[in-house]
Amino acid sequence: MIKQKIHIVDCEALYSILIEIKNDLSFDVLHYVDEKEILNKLKFNNADIKKSLFLTKKNNIYLNKNLKIDKKQIIQISNIPFNIYSLIEKINIQLMKLRYDYQSKIILKNYILDINSREINKINKKVKLTEKEVETILFLHNKKTPQSIKTLLSEVWGYLNDVETHTVETHIHRLRKKIKNQFNDDNFIISHDEGYSI
Repeated sequence: MIKQKIHIVDCEALYSILIEIKNDLSFDVLHYVDEKEILNKLKFNNADIKKSLFLTKKNNIYLNKNLKIDKKQIIQISNIPFNIYSLIEKINIQLMKLRYDYQSKIILKNYILDINSREINKINKKVKLTEKEVETILFLHNKKTPQSIKTLLSEVWGYLNDVETHTVETHIHRLRKKIKNQFNDDNFIISHDEGYSI
């Protein structure tokens, strides 16, 4: 799993402390001199930004409309000195909340995927999914090209190359049937000569 990111703005001392213990942290740490540097360096990938926290000494960090940073993503470091362990605990709790919020509403095509409840829904209809179905949907959604059965076997199921490919085909067939029965959609997972895509 990719680590969530903490963006520290104008607080070199805190950055130095966290970098010293980075191997013990559940998140990655980045430092910016000021808000302008954030805009210059941070790519406008809203999915990543929604899972990130911003730590700053300032009362109100510059909230650029393109970044779509929510106030709950900002932790103000006002009381210096502070207990570093309490801060790390606060960061971890906030990151868990952000991850939960993000995972409850992943938009793909014209559906909403809720990883937490393992459901996919569209206009007041929903379907319960298995863990592997969620993993398959996310994997295919994150790829720009069709994925072969061999790739799905190794990346989603963790199987070696010599295992039967019927496992993937059976799971894809069941998933497509669920989507077809509930949403009347034959094109959610598309079959290509090269493999499958969403």
